[in-house]
Amino acid sequence: MDYIEGEILAFDKPLHWTSFDLVNRVRGMLCRALGVKKLKVGHAGTLDPLATGVVIVCTGRKTKQIDQLMEHTKEYEAVLQLGATTPSYDLEHPIDATYPTEHITRERIEQVLPTFLGEQWQVPPIYSAVKINGKRAYEYARKGKQDEVEIKPKLLVIDAIDMLAFDADTMQLTIRVVCSKGTYIRALARDIGERLSSGAHLIALRRTRVGEYKAEDCLTIEQLQEQLQQVNE
Repeated sequence: MDYIEGEILAFDKPLHWTSFDLVNRVRGMLCRALGVKKLKVGHAGTLDPLATGVVIVCTGRKTKQIDQLMEHTKEYEAVLQLGATTPSYDLEHPIDATYPTEHITRERIEQVLPTFLGEQWQVPPIYSAVKINGKRAYEYARKGKQDEVEIKPKLLVIDAIDMLAFDADTMQLTIRVVCSKGTYIRALARDIGERLSSGAHLIALRRTRVGEYKAEDCLTIEQLQEQLQQVNE
C-alpha cells in the first residue's frame, strides 16, 4: 500500500478513544514505519469517545476525498436507557432527572419509532462540536452558559430505525439506525424518550457502517501494526 501517495483505511475505533486519538496513532505508526517526519492523515466523520465502530482514515492525497466520504449514509446500533436523562444524553455525565416508565411497552415503542423515519429537524446536543457565534457548543456548556445560547435545529434524514431488543425489566432498548450525515444518535435517544412521554439517554453506541465500509471488515490498530511490521521485515 502507498500511504504517502494516499490510502483510504477503515478502522474499528476502540472505546474511550477520540477520533483524533485514532488519527494521531495511525499517523505516528505510519511515519515510523515509512521513515518520514510528516504525513497528511485525516478522518471522515467524528465518533464520540464513548462509541465504537467505523471511522474512515485517509492518508496522503486521499485526504481530498474526506468531504465526499463524510456524505455517506451511516448505520448504528444503539442501546438506550429509558426513564432517565443526562445533560449530554449519554454516560459522559451523571443522570440529572428520572421519569415514569410504567406506561412504556414494546407495542408503544413499535408505534413511536416509525415516526422518526424520513426528514427530521433535530436539535444537536449542547455537549457537541456545533458552532454557535464562533464557539463550540460544549464550550458554553462547560462554563454553565447553556441557557444563554440557542442551538438551531438541523435537517437530517433517517432511512431506517428498528427495534432490535427491549428489556421491560431494565427499560433498556436496543435499536438500529440508518441515517444521514449530521445525525446525533444521542439527540435521537433524547427525542425517543420524549415521544415515549418519558426520558432516555444513550448507554452504548456502535457505528456499524459508513457507506460501503462495514465494521466487520475494519482494521484494528493492532492489525495495522502487524501489517507494517511484515512490510519492514
